[in-house]
Amino acid sequence: MSDWKTANRSFYYEGAPEPGDPVLGRADTALLVIDLQNCYLWRRPDGAAPEVPPGWAGFGARMADTVLPRTAALIAAFRARGMEVVFARIACQHDDGRDRSLSQKKPGWNNLLLPKDDFASAILEEVAPAGDEIVVTKTTDSALTGTNLRLLLSNMGIRNVVCAGIFTDQCVSSTVRSLADESFDVIVVDDCCAAGTDALHRRELEVLNMIYCQVMSAEDVAGYLPD
Repeated sequence: MSDWKTANRSFYYEGAPEPGDPVLGRADTALLVIDLQNCYLWRRPDGAAPEVPPGWAGFGARMADTVLPRTAALIAAFRARGMEVVFARIACQHDDGRDRSLSQKKPGWNNLLLPKDDFASAILEEVAPAGDEIVVTKTTDSALTGTNLRLLLSNMGIRNVVCAGIFTDQCVSSTVRSLADESFDVIVVDDCCAAGTDALHRRELEVLNMIYCQVMSAEDVAGYLPD
């Protein structure tokens, strides 16, 4: 186990008591994988090498070397125990994207047009859903605000949600805050998430930790899963 109980603390929580160990039951815990889609790794349907934009090499390396393999391993650990694995992705129902939320229509980084059936909007093959695992499609940053995910989790008796995916400071953060507001216990898996830069990733973990979630490594989480 790492020092997750004292790491990633902001000014607000300096000196606060250490949190207790989470109890992650088979029936009340789900892994939520957020927005790990082809477009964010510049994957091409013809299998050609992706063209990485300037400044994004570090993000691409973190995804390839850390986020994807550790997320895949965590998915396998949940599946092996018969625990819920749920996926969220950004995609619009209309090809012209007119059903997107305002935040996804503004010019700049968020202005991605991802029709639901396009290759770009599909979940990366390394972490693809299997069997009847639930996939919710959203046109918002939060996977709760833009879908019926809260209802689905409630119907399945889920109280603990372990979050992996991208981007730490955007859709992961928005989803985590929504989950916390709905009184779910949330864990964010540090090495299964990424932001555009490591500085943005680390800063957002510090903001979220202790109030909206607990931040752990994939190894930490695996250590708390039932035998």
